[in-house]
Amino acid sequence: MNGKTVRIGGASGYWGDSSMATPQLLGSGDIDYIVYDYLAEITMSIMARAKAKSPEAGYATDFISGVLHSHLALAADKGVKLVANAGGVNPEACGAAAREIVKKLGLDLKVAVITGDNLFDNRNEIAASAPSEMFTGENFPPSDKIASINAYIGAFPIAEALSGGADIVITGRCVDSAVTLGICIHEFGWQTDDWDRLASGSLAGHILECGPQATGGNFTDWELAGDIADIGYPIAHIRQDGSFDVIKPEGTSGIVNVGTVSEQMLYEIGDPQAYILPDVTCDFSEVQITQASENRVQVSAARGRPAPSTYKTCATYADGFRTGVTMSFYGFEAHRKAQAFAEAAFARTRKVFRKFNAGDFTETSVEIIGAESQFGAYGNPDEAREVVVKIAAKHPDMMGAGLLLKELAGLGLATPPGLSSFSGGRPKPSPVVRLFSYLSAKEDITISIDIDGDIKQHQSDAKAAVRPIEIKRPSLPSPPDAIDDMVDVPLIKLAWGRSGDKGNKANIGIIAREPVYLPYIWQALSESSVAKRLAHFIETQNKEDAVLRFLLPGSNSINFLIDNVLGGGGVASLRNDPQGKGYAQILLAHPVPIPAHMAETL
Repeated sequence: MNGKTVRIGGASGYWGDSSMATPQLLGSGDIDYIVYDYLAEITMSIMARAKAKSPEAGYATDFISGVLHSHLALAADKGVKLVANAGGVNPEACGAAAREIVKKLGLDLKVAVITGDNLFDNRNEIAASAPSEMFTGENFPPSDKIASINAYIGAFPIAEALSGGADIVITGRCVDSAVTLGICIHEFGWQTDDWDRLASGSLAGHILECGPQATGGNFTDWELAGDIADIGYPIAHIRQDGSFDVIKPEGTSGIVNVGTVSEQMLYEIGDPQAYILPDVTCDFSEVQITQASENRVQVSAARGRPAPSTYKTCATYADGFRTGVTMSFYGFEAHRKAQAFAEAAFARTRKVFRKFNAGDFTETSVEIIGAESQFGAYGNPDEAREVVVKIAAKHPDMMGAGLLLKELAGLGLATPPGLSSFSGGRPKPSPVVRLFSYLSAKEDITISIDIDGDIKQHQSDAKAAVRPIEIKRPSLPSPPDAIDDMVDVPLIKLAWGRSGDKGNKANIGIIAREPVYLPYIWQALSESSVAKRLAHFIETQNKEDAVLRFLLPGSNSINFLIDNVLGGGGVASLRNDPQGKGYAQILLAHPVPIPAHMAETL
């Protein structure tokens, strides 16, 4: 393990992540850089609305107030550089705020601002070119409904900014892992055709991009993380060949083991052999993850193929309004009481709609949490004596959505007994924001790098995308030997699992706790059996067709990609879990037949 190592801490996984990460990482004395990932599709639409109200808004203010204002002086003293996609839809304003803090603190630091991803001003031209949605084939939405349009740019502009002497790099919508990969490109001199190394650096970024999800957050064996109030944020020690170790600061809680890092590797990656990023097409199928020592995990290098000649581009647009409430019922027959209350609310509202000749809801949703509504046909039939009911609906008009809230409130004295709620006032309707994804040619996107007034344009090196036919799939696990003495155990006894979203698709990653378990898991968890477990969520006629299964033999794991399963996803969805974060928990209850002698050792 000789040679140069770059130490990078991951401090933010979303806009609103804890402010404890930056001082914790700076205090560790074990880092050269800190990276921050703030952006998601819905975040971009929120920031776009903020900028529309104020030209100085539209970026992650947490980076300015919570990071730079409080900790920049210490970072400068330690020589730690900061890279963040905090710019949102207004990187220039974020950069100006950062430079003001640098000046106020009297520091000799350079701030780089990377722009070019924001295509909102070109919305009419883009609408005229009529791109199709890359997953559904739908037509481009009307330009007057558009809230944001951003190309997901890559890591090489970040590397250029660092090579230009920047101490703080602020981008708009780059891909999440690019903040880490850009550092690796700069530090190691990786080139555009160093595909294996680019894929490995992207994997390191993927592990860091969700902060403590690599150190015990959202972990199947959650109790091993200890007191999560003091959980450690991840640090990657990355080597020239792309392999890296994952650790956490000394004296923090949490845990870094094969399970935590493996779960994060599989998180939201889709096809693990065709994880397409702006700079490389990644193949994580043969990556090996091993325990090097306590709270230190070693991750082997990944494989890569040429990058695509396009940028994935996402538009968000308004499509009516949504509203909803959660209330609780407790006592006998709580489930039936909650269902009756919800049905009465919709019936009353529809009477008002008919009175005013208004259109009906475009979608309604009732989920009764506590009665195992999330488990569908596999729920436990035992009667729950306390439940929370979520009642939600969409309507083309704000008034129509608001009427449901009025009628829900009006049922307060007519309700079945046991109704209660914790509320500070009646909620309000909010816009339904939908996602539209398409591809933009790289040569049509102009990326600029501004280092304190020294502005340069980045020239993209477009490559041909890998074709699916070029992917060689790994050999499947050999079927386990058939024996008479088999018993069913829940999957959680044999595997770790984590799930998440990509638009209206869900990913469920399943990692065998021991290699010997993998053949049994593979045999039990077919596309058909997974489709049955999630049938109540999948919105396609043939449920099984919605499920794809991928093998990652290097990490003894399986990734499931499920289409059309999130009710539209994000704030376009009325679901209690619009991002599929709990889907792995559903699947971990799946029975797996194993030999009785193996079950005795669990």
